[in-house]
Amino acid sequence: MESPKSVDDVGREALADVDSLRPVSGEGVLWRVRGVIRMMRPHQWVKNVFVLAPVVFAKEIFDPLLLTRAASAFLVFCLLAAAVYTINDLADVEADRSHPIKRFRPIAWGQVPPQLARTMAVVLVCVGLLWAGFTSLSLLAVAAAYFALNVAYSLKLKHVAYLDVACISSGFVLRVMAGGFGTRIQVSNYLLLCTALLALFLGFGKRRQELAVAMNKASLQRAALESYTRRGLDIALGVTGVATVITYLAYTLDPHTMAFFQSDYLWISTLFVLLGVSRFLFLVSHRPRAESPTQEMLKDGPFVAIMLSWVVLVMLLVYNLRPTR
Repeated sequence: MESPKSVDDVGREALADVDSLRPVSGEGVLWRVRGVIRMMRPHQWVKNVFVLAPVVFAKEIFDPLLLTRAASAFLVFCLLAAAVYTINDLADVEADRSHPIKRFRPIAWGQVPPQLARTMAVVLVCVGLLWAGFTSLSLLAVAAAYFALNVAYSLKLKHVAYLDVACISSGFVLRVMAGGFGTRIQVSNYLLLCTALLALFLGFGKRRQELAVAMNKASLQRAALESYTRRGLDIALGVTGVATVITYLAYTLDPHTMAFFQSDYLWISTLFVLLGVSRFLFLVSHRPRAESPTQEMLKDGPFVAIMLSWVVLVMLLVYNLRPTR
């Protein structure tokens, strides 16, 4: 019977076949355009669905006006996220060139000239903040705080171990707050706490994967990695993973929650939260091939099935298609 592979073995395999991830070289306008699109990382904008959380858990997802407001807040954060990714790549261009996977990012690879990237960042920020101000002054304040936090992260805070992940978590909390302000829905403290814990969990998972792939080049690829240890990250993953599940379960069992949703069965959805946390830990430990485990989980069939099952169950319970009491 073949013995299971260690994280180091898988990390070395990832380095061995990483050239398969190399983008196709070329030149011309279309090649530049493809680079600009990759630079803005639209596949990462899925994180902005947290903006929609207040609408879903307020039982108002079918309200056209609220959906329009939520979509507007979602667009604002997509524009700002694209700007943040661009600024981050500009700040990290030298470090990215020494990374086995990140060296193929558009700016580090030479597909997008730095001056064009700077111009795109300015345009994206201006459009995003203007759109937020047009929607709501409260949304503008949260959007500006999100952008300022991420600029500070890109320039300084990402170099401080654990504080870097706390900044990422704060960004997700601000997304949820933006959804509340944009739709004028009061956001539950449970929702904010669950969001913060889940984001910490995902962030520590990403650092754990990066540390495994970097091996003895951690400081070259991300300065904060030099201050992380595998044991410390494993503990952080365990604590935040368990805390996320427990907090979500406490939310579903809270009397106010059961009264609001008129159901005693929402706690059942905790099973899928537990399965999702477990599957993510598996991906972190056994598949450090993608640029990040969050990217890998969106392509993982079992994880996607778990998340879809959670969504379907919550929708059934929250929106009247549930067992009667």
